Amino acid sequence: MKLFFRSRRWLLWGLLLALVLVLLAVLVFLATEYEQSRDQTALEADAAALSSDIRSGLLRNVQTLQSLHHIAGTPEAWEHAAAEVLFQHREMVRIEWRDNALRLLAARDSTFQPDLFRALPRDQALVDVRQACDSARRVSGPAFAASYFWPLSGGQGMELMEMCMPVVRAGAASGFAVITYSLPGLLSELTSRNLIRNRGLAFTEADGTRLALYSTATSTRRTLVANSLLDLQGHTLMVRLESPRVAYALFPNVLTAVVGVLSLALLAVLFLLGRDIRRRQQAETELAEALAFRKAMEDSLVTGLRARDMDSRVTYVNPAFCQIVGFSAEELIGSGLPAPWWPPELVGEYQQRQAVRLAGQALPREGWESVFQRSDGTRVPVLIIEAPLIDARGVQTGWMSAVIDQTEQRRAEELNRASQERLQATARLATMGEMASLLSHELNQPLAAMASYATGSLNLLADGDAVPVAELREGIRRIAEQAERAGRVIRSVADFVRRRERSREAVPPALLIDAIQPLLALQSKKIGVRVQVRIEPGCPAVACDRTMVEQVLLNLARNGMQAMPDGDPPLRSGLRVLGIAVRTVRALGGTPAEGEGLPPRKQWVEFAVTDHGQGLSADVVERLFTPFFTTKTEGMGLGLSLCRTVVEQHGGALSHEPAEPRGTVFRFTLPAA
Repeated sequence: MKLFFRSRRWLLWGLLLALVLVLLAVLVFLATEYEQSRDQTALEADAAALSSDIRSGLLRNVQTLQSLHHIAGTPEAWEHAAAEVLFQHREMVRIEWRDNALRLLAARDSTFQPDLFRALPRDQALVDVRQACDSARRVSGPAFAASYFWPLSGGQGMELMEMCMPVVRAGAASGFAVITYSLPGLLSELTSRNLIRNRGLAFTEADGTRLALYSTATSTRRTLVANSLLDLQGHTLMVRLESPRVAYALFPNVLTAVVGVLSLALLAVLFLLGRDIRRRQQAETELAEALAFRKAMEDSLVTGLRARDMDSRVTYVNPAFCQIVGFSAEELIGSGLPAPWWPPELVGEYQQRQAVRLAGQALPREGWESVFQRSDGTRVPVLIIEAPLIDARGVQTGWMSAVIDQTEQRRAEELNRASQERLQATARLATMGEMASLLSHELNQPLAAMASYATGSLNLLADGDAVPVAELREGIRRIAEQAERAGRVIRSVADFVRRRERSREAVPPALLIDAIQPLLALQSKKIGVRVQVRIEPGCPAVACDRTMVEQVLLNLARNGMQAMPDGDPPLRSGLRVLGIAVRTVRALGGTPAEGEGLPPRKQWVEFAVTDHGQGLSADVVERLFTPFFTTKTEGMGLGLSLCRTVVEQHGGALSHEPAEPRGTVFRFTLPAA
C-alpha cells in the first residue's frame, strides 16, 4: 500500500510537470508561428511594392517615349533623343522606330550594351517584335511580348523582353516604337534599394522557372519566399523576393519571453516544492523509524529509564522501570515528591538528596546504590545513574536516570561467595591430597633404600661373632642419609605444593648425579642394567633446588631402567645401558611453553637420560605428561608431570625424542649458575 501511494504521488508530479512542459512548448510554437507569419506578410507586402514599382517605372517609360516622338520629327533628331533616353534608362538596351509595316526607320543601342546583337542579328527577334506590335495595334497602347533568352558573345546571355507602342502624329498612326528591355535591368533600375537590401530578387515564370536574377539571399535553412504577379499587357511575370529569416532566440518577442520565464520559474518552483516535500517526507519517515527504533530499544531494555523535570515531576518511564517499581506508567507520569517507590523510613534521606540535586551539585557519574519499594511492599536494591536532561537549545529541562535492578546481582554475589568458600575448602582438600600423593610417590625411593640398607645390616649381624663393623657402620650411615633425604623430600614437596619461593644454590652436575648414584646402583644391579655417565669437561654449575632436581634425575633414570625389562634388549646386543649425559648449550630462542627449543637465556646446562627400551607409542606420547596417566601396573602417573613442573619452575624445558637405534631420550635444561 505504501508503495502504491508513493508511485501514485510520483505519477501526479510527472503529469503536472508534463502539462507545464506541453504548455510551454505550445506557447513557444504559437509565438514562433506568429513571428513567421508576420515576417511572411511583411515580405509579401514588399514583393507587391516591388512589383508596383516596376509597373510604375514602365508606365513612366511609356510617357517618356511618347514625348520622344513629339519632339523629334526626323530620324536623325530621333536617334539623338533616343540616345539620351537610353543613357537615363539603363533597363532599356535598344529603341527602334519602325513604320506601320515594321520596317526599321531608326534605331539606337544602349551604350551600356553595345555588342548586344553581335552574336546574332536583330532579325532573329522580329517574331517577338511583330507579336508585341500586333497586340499594341489591337489595344491602341503599349504591349509586351514574351521574354526570350538572347545569347551574347563569350558564352553568356541575357533575358530580353520586347515592348511595342504605337506612334501617333497629328491624329494619324506613323509607326511603332519598339523598346527592348533587359529583365535584369528592370530589377536593378526600377526597384527600391531599401526593399531588396540583403534579399534575393528575381523574375520567374508562373511555374517557378527563374528568368532573371538580380540578387540572392544568404544561404540558410530558414528562408522566406514571396511571389508577386507583374501583369503586363501581353505578358505576365512573377516577381520573386527571398529573405533569410533573422536568427532569433527561443522566445521571439517580449510577451513570449515573459511567459516563458514565468513558466521556467514555475518549473523551478515546482522542482523546489517537490524536493522540499520529498525531503520532508524522508525526514518524517526517518523520524518515525527513529521513534519506532527508540521505542523498541527502550521496551527491550532491562534497565529502567526515568525522566523528571526541574520540579522533580516524572515525565517519562519505560516498561523496565515500571516492572522494577511495580507501578504502571499512567500512575507514575506526573507524580512528584515524595515518590511512590520510596520506602517510608528513607523519605527524609531521599528528599535531602533531591535538594542537593536541585541546588546544582554534581552527582557521581558512576551512580549510587539505593533501595526502592514496590507496590506490593517488597524492597528492591537498585543502582541509579543520573545525568542532566538537555534540550535542543542547550537548556537543562530536567534529569534522566538509569535504574538497574541489582536483585539478581546480589543473589549472584551471595552464590558466588558461597561457591568461593566451597572452592577454597575443596582446594585445601585437593592440596592435601596432592601433597599426600607426592609424598607417597617421592618417599618410595628413600624408604626402599633404607629398607635395603637395613636388610643388609641385619644380614651382617646374623653372621654371629664375625661382625664386619666397618660395613655395618656404612650401612647405618646410608640409612641415616636416606632418612635425611626423606626429610628434605617432605620439606621440598610441602614448599612445592604451597608454591613458595625455594632457595636456589649453585650445584655442580656431578654432585647431583653422585647423590642419586647409590639408589641407581641398587636398581641397576637388580635388573642387570649398566649405568653410563658422561659429563662434558668444564660444564658449569646449575642454579637449582638441589633436592627437587635430584628427584627429577632419579625419576627419569628409574623410568629409563624400567623401560628395559629383563631380556629386552638381550645382553649380547650391548644395549642394556642407561646413559646420563651432561653438556653446556646456548639457547637461540623459544620459550618453555612452546615445548621445543630453549628459553632466551645466555647459557644452559642440558641433562639427557637415554634408554634403549621399546620407545613410546603415539598414544602414549599424547598423554605422557598428563597427571595420573601411567603405563606401569603399580605406577601413580605423577612422576613425569612432577618432573616437568620442577624443570619449568627453574626456567628450563623438558622434552623427549626417539633414540637410535631404539629407545627414548629425555632432555631437560637448567640455567647455568
